[in-house]
Amino acid sequence: MSITDLPAVNATLNATSAVLLIAAYRAIRRYDIERHRRIMLAAASTSAVFLVCYVVYHAHVGSVRFTGTGAVRPVYFTILISHTILAVAIVPMVLRTLYLGLRRRDETHRRLARWTFPLWVYVSVTGVVIYTMLYHLYPPGPIQVR
Repeated sequence: MSITDLPAVNATLNATSAVLLIAAYRAIRRYDIERHRRIMLAAASTSAVFLVCYVVYHAHVGSVRFTGTGAVRPVYFTILISHTILAVAIVPMVLRTLYLGLRRRDETHRRLARWTFPLWVYVSVTGVVIYTMLYHLYPPGPIQVR
């Protein structure tokens, strides 16, 4: 595996996180707290591995230009900007929500999770959308590794 394989790995990790988040939501709706806990820890771990891979990739490659033109360009950048802002905001929210859940501070955990869950799903799904648009629909050409 080379550094240029990391965007596909990252997209897979994002998609996996989204699936795990939905599964954890289903588990808690069934009051299966232990299953919910295990799946949420898996989702957090998957997202943490994503974050490491993302940082490693961009430390070696830098920014990748979006080559799409016309109407797709503002669509891409709208998705990218909302994704980026929420990706930064979601990290402390996830950490706090996990902490509260693991400490069984259930009421506070639930109140924060009502915000954390949909934002985390959005960030995970839009990560896959951005990858697809950037590397498959409008590929940037050869990636220059620093």
